[in-house]
Amino acid sequence: MHYDRSDQGGAQQSRGHHLKQHELAERWKVSGRTLEKWRQTRRGPPYLLIGGAVRYRIEDVLAYEASRLQEALR
Repeated sequence: MHYDRSDQGGAQQSRGHHLKQHELAERWKVSGRTLEKWRQTRRGPPYLLIGGAVRYRIEDVLAYEASRLQEALR
């Protein structure tokens, strides 16, 4: 399988513009089970369900990360 390493935070991307659950879990250093719980409780980034397989669009992951930025307290 070919992985594209673009300047999208160095993420390993499957099929160019989508991350598999385990790829996003690795990127964020959380378990796959955590991502499953987040989907059940409508937390985290939007996801696609295609033929029973969960995929995250890289643009949705980047937007979610940007929305979670915290400024340092002064």
